Amino acid sequence: MATLLNTRSKIDPNSLQLTERVVQIRRVAKVVAGGRRLRFTAMVVVGDQEGHVGIGLGKATAVPDAVRKGTAIARKSLVRIPLQGSTVPHEMIAKHGASITLLKPAPPGTGIIAGISMRAVLELVGATDVVTKSQGSANPINVIQATMKALLQLKDPTEERMRRQIHRTPSQAAR
Repeated sequence: MATLLNTRSKIDPNSLQLTERVVQIRRVAKVVAGGRRLRFTAMVVVGDQEGHVGIGLGKATAVPDAVRKGTAIARKSLVRIPLQGSTVPHEMIAKHGASITLLKPAPPGTGIIAGISMRAVLELVGATDVVTKSQGSANPINVIQATMKALLQLKDPTEERMRRQIHRTPSQAAR
């Protein structure tokens, strides 16, 4: 996913009205000689509901610190997602770990038909009419990562049309 994030331009989080949502908090125990050592992980999604979204996984010895770290990571990883009105421009399938996600455009009024993990990402990106399916592992962290991979692969139809017309040869244009 790091390679996909690096291909996009940097977005300044201070210029946006971001909303954050904690999707999952996990308690992790490491057994040592003196007993258990507890740590927490927090999966956080931030977005402005206008096409910008970022995800972050924070880890710390206390829940508030893990959430704060996750939010900071999510704000740094903000990306612009091309939407077509209130839905995604085309169908996309992505895989992360054992999780597979499918995103499909839907007509206005459909709403977001998704599980809780995918719903958080789609609501914060600003899509209101999307049909999704999650297959394989239901681990929320992997589902969110797979959803972000799918969103990052979406292409803006007008930009794609322009790109394809530029790369046409004269013989292809005559057809």
